[in-house]
Amino acid sequence: MDCLGSASNDKHTSILNAAYGLFGSAGFYETKMSQVAEQAGIAKGTIYLYFKSKEELFMAVTQRDCEGFLEQLEERLGTENNLSGKLAVIADHHLFYYYDRKQHTKLFFRAPNNNPELVAYMAQFMEQYKQAVMKVLLEGGATEPELMAQSYIGMLDRLKMDILFQPDFTADDARKRSRFAASLFINGAMNALHIPEAEAPPG
Repeated sequence: MDCLGSASNDKHTSILNAAYGLFGSAGFYETKMSQVAEQAGIAKGTIYLYFKSKEELFMAVTQRDCEGFLEQLEERLGTENNLSGKLAVIADHHLFYYYDRKQHTKLFFRAPNNNPELVAYMAQFMEQYKQAVMKVLLEGGATEPELMAQSYIGMLDRLKMDILFQPDFTADDARKRSRFAASLFINGAMNALHIPEAEAPPG
């Protein structure tokens, strides 16, 4: 057993966990590397053996979070066999991602500004997320999967704002919005595909 390698991995994980909590509660600019080191239970100098800067650390925290989001979504989608079930999973996963982080909203609102690497990574993450939703819609017979995926994610993104800005928001509130969004989409957008052009609304 590689004890040194295991210890190194443990420290790396401890740093990421500490940074996640501090960035989420205090924000990127207010968090000091010394605070992260103290929270992680390591010497301040040790943290720089793993991350050269606070920006690099924030990037690592973001990557771990986003990769976890996509991996968990894929796992959950694998438990459903029909379009309605998969759309419900996407809505639930999207909204509860933010609900579970409602005490860490500064991860989203107090992130480093104008960091091209972070901007590029988030664009890549959003593309991967869109592709995952598009795959579900294609399997369900959608003829405009990209437009529909963008619309569905956009609707869920708007609903998540209530979670971030309403202190008394509950799990039941998140569940209600998740079910509503999935039902609205499956009964609205998907059914619209089968409306004859002559009967479709103008515009």
